[in-house]
Amino acid sequence: MVKTNPKKGDLLIAEPAIIGDVSFNRSIVLLADHSEEGSIGFILNKPLEYTINDLIPELEATFKVYNGGPVEQDNLYFIHKIPQLIPNSIEISLGIYWGGDFNKVAELIKDHTIKESDIKFFLGYSGWASSQLESELKSSSWVISENTYKKNIIEKDYEFFWKEKMLEFGGEYSIWSNAPENPSYN
Repeated sequence: MVKTNPKKGDLLIAEPAIIGDVSFNRSIVLLADHSEEGSIGFILNKPLEYTINDLIPELEATFKVYNGGPVEQDNLYFIHKIPQLIPNSIEISLGIYWGGDFNKVAELIKDHTIKESDIKFFLGYSGWASSQLESELKSSSWVISENTYKKNIIEKDYEFFWKEKMLEFGGEYSIWSNAPENPSYN
């Protein structure tokens, strides 16, 4: 469902018009926070070539790490659906939580209590200053969509996620769903 006013937990789907934007081309962002002060989100569909073990060698796990956005890319962030296991988690919405006690996360990964379908790691985040996101929405950079996947968004297969959303929106978006990611390769 397409919406006009963003709120925590919504998805921002990059409009085809921002092709060429290195950070957000074909991105789907989960809004982790949205208020008058600004907005924070994580790009869900941009896997990096790293696993959590590459970044933290003592964690012998192969959980993928994603590019969360262009801000603070030297910091590790995470969303999850297991607040009962991770103290100090902040609810985003619909059973999705942000952050919490990373020492506890490391312990739970080491003892195999956390599965990759429970948690998603990001380097960096996507951030917008006060009114910046609204300005980008007015310039048709994003389409807002309700997160109909709820907490299952964490385990969504992201390879064709943007294309799926374009087809779901229909009309002119359907045409863009089959366009090459970089039109100059055409």
